[in-house]
Amino acid sequence: MTEHSDDHLASPGQDNTPKIQALRDMIVNAERTIQSAKAMLLQLEGKKKTGRPKKHENPDDGTIIEGTFDGQIMMGTDGKQYPVPANYASKSKLVEGDLLKLTITPDGSFIYKQISPVDRRNALGIVSQDESGNYHVIVDGQPFRVLLASITYFRVEPGDEVAVVMPRELNPSWVAIENVIQKGSLNPNLTTPKPFQEKKTLHDNWKQDLSLETEKSETPSDQASFSPTRAAASPLDEWMRDMEELEKEVATKP
Repeated sequence: MTEHSDDHLASPGQDNTPKIQALRDMIVNAERTIQSAKAMLLQLEGKKKTGRPKKHENPDDGTIIEGTFDGQIMMGTDGKQYPVPANYASKSKLVEGDLLKLTITPDGSFIYKQISPVDRRNALGIVSQDESGNYHVIVDGQPFRVLLASITYFRVEPGDEVAVVMPRELNPSWVAIENVIQKGSLNPNLTTPKPFQEKKTLHDNWKQDLSLETEKSETPSDQASFSPTRAAASPLDEWMRDMEELEKEVATKP
């Protein structure tokens, strides 16, 4: 047994550099595997790793997972859900269908990157808030959900007009606010058009004036003195009929 072990011991003059480097690489890979396993365990247990994420230029320093953004979280290709920071989604203007890459670093930090944005379209909408306090953006009469971080970041309030982006092909439930167009509700500034009133001619004006004068001149005692069987018309009524006949004659003459 001792002789067999001695066969594997290097002589003092032998170069051990390749073996030492190989052992170091094995240790580094083992540590990475352990750290990745710890990060996945924390994720499965629902625990969050605190601390500011560090930027890693080498993607091999962590576990990489790709997934699709659904407006609030990332649905990984492994079938799991991964929370996306609302501030990042708001500032990056992520929309449903965007393809993301998540890097879980050895220290358990989550780093997201947008790798394939979906086709977008722009629209205008009005911010609203329901009884439960949830914010929506009304676009063409249809409400869409919006992240609270976007409301806070752009400092918008119910009634503000905003520009939003949304997927072009998909039928989304969420939109991303791109900018604020106008503060305050547009509805109070919209006036209802008044119904069109036909302009009256001079002939119609004198008829209306006479009618008003007749109504003013009548008193309750005068109205009571009129009998339902009274056949004779007042001189004023006869004069008005004569004027109407005269107008007709003038209108028919060439």
